[in-house]
Amino acid sequence: MHHVSSRKEEKDREEERKKSQMREMFLLHGGSTQVLPVATSLLRHTAAAPPPCRAFSSMKPQPRVSLNHQEVGKYWTSKQASHRWRWSRGFHTNHTAHCQHTSPAHATTRRTIFSGIQPTGELHLGNYLGAVRQWVQLQEGGDDVLFCVVDLHSITLPQDPTTLYSQTLGMTASLLACGIDPSRAVVFQQSRVPEHTQLAWVLGCLTTMARLGHLPQYKEKSAMQKEIPLGLYVYPVLQAADILLYHATHVPVGEDQLQHIQLAADLARIFNNKFGKTFRAPRSLVLGQDAARLRSLRQPTKKMSKSEPDPRSRVALSDPPDVVREKFKKAVTDFTSEVYYDSQERPGVSNLMVIDRAVTGRNFEEIQAASQGLTTAQYKLVLADAVVEHLAPIRQHYNHLLQEPGHLDQILERGAQQARERAANTWSVVRHKVGLLGKL
Repeated sequence: MHHVSSRKEEKDREEERKKSQMREMFLLHGGSTQVLPVATSLLRHTAAAPPPCRAFSSMKPQPRVSLNHQEVGKYWTSKQASHRWRWSRGFHTNHTAHCQHTSPAHATTRRTIFSGIQPTGELHLGNYLGAVRQWVQLQEGGDDVLFCVVDLHSITLPQDPTTLYSQTLGMTASLLACGIDPSRAVVFQQSRVPEHTQLAWVLGCLTTMARLGHLPQYKEKSAMQKEIPLGLYVYPVLQAADILLYHATHVPVGEDQLQHIQLAADLARIFNNKFGKTFRAPRSLVLGQDAARLRSLRQPTKKMSKSEPDPRSRVALSDPPDVVREKFKKAVTDFTSEVYYDSQERPGVSNLMVIDRAVTGRNFEEIQAASQGLTTAQYKLVLADAVVEHLAPIRQHYNHLLQEPGHLDQILERGAQQARERAANTWSVVRHKVGLLGKL
């Protein structure tokens, strides 16, 4: 009798463990707790089947899906005779994932890509050619893509509160004008999703001041400040929270951000080791050759930046044609008239040729051949015309969007609703695992 009772207690504990796992997986992957009893029952009946395919363990977070008993059956299909599982729809609302258990090579998984941009400063040619144009291509690839206007990051340095929100709307207009599509990607404002800062606090408790102090961007920006704000010191932790909150697999970044992505990956591993498997370690997404950092038109040894004091150093996407031409005309080059590429000896001319390649699609040899007989001054004007033509539809669309601030606000709010749904799921799991709430 004692043995029967022990077996029953062991069976009850195993049943409770399975239920807890199901709750955790549903919350992490955008599921709904309404289907837990049904799904748990289905899991019991399929215990003899092979283990789930890898697609389940790496499922990307999506908005919650509430299913009735009949609909749950459509989501689970098992072919026991062939010893493979097919995840017919997963818990994606707009994506079908198929996976065969026979080989990992057969699995097709959907990447989750997160990228953020600060609202301060106008979007310029370097931002567009180096990042945003690649973002547009990423959203066309069928991946799960989130683009965030990271206004909380912007206030790590002093900002004018009377213009900050209008800058957020302006950056949103710039992204849409460049081709970012809210129907294909989640476009939202960081501060509308409070879970970003909540998760950042937990992650901040898992890292050290020494680790943050060694990050290169902190050293660079703090050197320009008489008094260093705490926000500037810890903003890489907030950046890690931005990424991990949505279980991002890939993050498009420039070279100057690679160490920050490594920090996010390290924090994911530290959390997992301490509290159990929760986050995946994100990877930096290396963009193509057109994403090479454009240089300042005034100081070609430095990158083109929104924060450089001299506005002639960059071409804003909203610049009128005559302003664009004037900026290229004043671009710093050298005293050699001929046009050819040499990044070490002729950084100014080489930077112009990089812009030419990105805008026209010509390689350096073709640019040099087409520029035979032109002086550097003449080549600047030819390039300026090409840039004006390339940016014309973007500028026109941008100016139109700025006339509809209410529409831009609605886009940000819809995106925030989508983001909050997913962020709340992750934060709920984190709170339980850390011990802020009881067990799931």
